[in-house]
Amino acid sequence: MTATMLAGRLDVAKGAFAVEEVPVPTPGPGQVLIKVGAAGVCLSDVHLIEGMLKPLHLKGDKVTLGHEVAGTVHSLGEGVATAAVGDRVLLQAGESRDGVVLTRGVDYDGGWAEYALATAETLVPIPDELPFEQACFIPDAVSTPWAAITGTGAVRPAEAVGVWGVGGLGAHGVQLLRAVGAHPIVAVDPLPAARERALAFGADAALDPGDPAFAERLRAATRGRPLAAAFDFAGVAPVREQAMAALGEHGRLVLVGLTNQPLTVTNGTLVSYLRQQIRGHYGSEGKDVVDLVDLVRGGRLEFSRSVSGTFPLARAAEAVEALERKKGDPIRLILTP
Repeated sequence: MTATMLAGRLDVAKGAFAVEEVPVPTPGPGQVLIKVGAAGVCLSDVHLIEGMLKPLHLKGDKVTLGHEVAGTVHSLGEGVATAAVGDRVLLQAGESRDGVVLTRGVDYDGGWAEYALATAETLVPIPDELPFEQACFIPDAVSTPWAAITGTGAVRPAEAVGVWGVGGLGAHGVQLLRAVGAHPIVAVDPLPAARERALAFGADAALDPGDPAFAERLRAATRGRPLAAAFDFAGVAPVREQAMAALGEHGRLVLVGLTNQPLTVTNGTLVSYLRQQIRGHYGSEGKDVVDLVDLVRGGRLEFSRSVSGTFPLARAAEAVEALERKKGDPIRLILTP
């Protein structure tokens, strides 16, 4: 094993990203060194590079990006008894330290590297049949919509639901809504390719939000039923007003996509009269990731269609640009050291 490795590092103070040679970390007590097999490229990583998101608890100005990580256990720190060298694992996207929730690849070094440190408690074993390229993004691209659907949105079987934005989160949102029995599932996206993907992933209808007949087509898709829940996976302000207008009595608008734009409620009286709710959502819990791996292990879920392309770690900047510009309309781009 060499003394140095490649890592995709962001200088937060300068807003500069580069793949650099850095020392290979050494696991301390309770830590594990992971040989990274694959790491996901998320829109949050793009937002960090652009400066729209800022680390809240980072010590210093530089951080190795990457909160979606899978690989094998390479070596163990003192006192680790719950893992063994060679174990195939994915890493939780964050952890709580002294009562503060920290995000991997944001508040401390992540997995855009050849090796990554992790506390033993953040390791989740994965089955041999689950490729690293599919396992790595479960802790965010899959677990975030899963938690939004089953937790924040509290979707029940046979409820009519809408999904605005069928990108990395929304595509999995459609797949997971079908798994929990929502019906009908109406996907909304301005891109024809994204609408086709939504249908392939299990949506019952896919609509263009800019269609002048949008409201009429939505009513036809739900057979006149208003939506019980609407999910904004796009993080676009106008989406929220359109989604809110589609809700019925006790309807829930769940805000998953991130935006720093103001949230506007056009008809507050109607919202109160119908007792509707706007619910913010962020991330997932550790159990969500464990449950999802179990569902994959049991053959209930499968994510091979979600891998839109792979890049070697040395070309991480190209992957970031491809996601930022939505080249090929990707669901998830993967880095492989």
